Amino acid sequence: MARHGPPPVPGAAAPTPTPQPFPPRSRRRRRRRRRLPQLLATLALLVAPIGVAAAAYVAFATDDDSRGSPAFPLAAGAPPAPATPQEPAPEVPREPGPLVEGEPVPSIPLTGVDAFHVDLRRPPRAGLVFDLDSGDVLWRRRPLKVLPMASLTKIMTALLVVERTRPNEPVRITQAALNYSGSGVGLLPKGKRVRLETLMNGLLIVSGNDAAIALAVHVSGSERRFVRLMNRRARAWGLECTHFASSHGLERGNRSCTRDLAVMARMAMSKRRIRRIVRRRQVAFRFPIKGRKLYLTGHNPLMRLGYRGATGLKTGYTDEAGRCFVGVARRGGRRMGVVLLNSRDPSRHAPKLLDAAFARARVR
Repeated sequence: MARHGPPPVPGAAAPTPTPQPFPPRSRRRRRRRRRLPQLLATLALLVAPIGVAAAAYVAFATDDDSRGSPAFPLAAGAPPAPATPQEPAPEVPREPGPLVEGEPVPSIPLTGVDAFHVDLRRPPRAGLVFDLDSGDVLWRRRPLKVLPMASLTKIMTALLVVERTRPNEPVRITQAALNYSGSGVGLLPKGKRVRLETLMNGLLIVSGNDAAIALAVHVSGSERRFVRLMNRRARAWGLECTHFASSHGLERGNRSCTRDLAVMARMAMSKRRIRRIVRRRQVAFRFPIKGRKLYLTGHNPLMRLGYRGATGLKTGYTDEAGRCFVGVARRGGRRMGVVLLNSRDPSRHAPKLLDAAFARARVR
């Protein structure tokens, strides 16, 4: 039998229900359902700008050399696009690289024995006879002796100028080119522009120190920077005997050996512009001076003697260096070169040595 509590007292207030801490579960579910669309709408508003930005990045963030391909993989796990190497920093105008790309440096091997013997009265302090095409040494005298080379310096000057210029470039004659001593073209007009190839002829035919300075300034902005370039190139070519102090060779610091000069001679005679200049004994050019003509006459002893087959190259002289000469001749399809440092008489030594070299070539 169930027990019942006491009957309610008439007129008494009904008991207050006990408050519950959370609403019923059904009411909470209804509230969540109302908030879900609001959350989705807010999330869509936040994600939409990110999607637009990503699409724009995919469309425009491509490398210039990739021809429209994206800079990153679009699919997960796709291999990344190969990185394009960055462009090298621009160099100072007309300042060259260490070596012409792909151009081999000709060698002058000093192995083996001399192919002939020549009795020279008062021989040069150093000398070398070599085959211009193969580099074979036929005769040598102190080939690695470091000595002053005077204006043979201009062979390297010509090589660098030809490498970095065109024949018809106008060269402005600055005061630096007029502050020269020793041999020179002598008629360079200050402030005016002269055709570059005319100055190259003045450099190699009459050994103009003023032409050397003008060309050096044109190529590198100053002679000092050009000389640094000459020494960098000498190191790059393995010319261990060689050091330059100027573009023309008048200073004592311009030194080399016959082996290094033979390497430079082979390089020079491989350049068409240089070959065309050094084979000339005389030449005339239009020039911005009174009379409008510039006449140049060379000093090459082989050409002055009318030596058969003579084709170049360069003379030099200072009190310290003595008479220096690099000469080239061609006979019967063979090209021979001779280098003389501090020779008392290049006009006798050079023909005698070349004659012996060509005679030996005929025997072979």
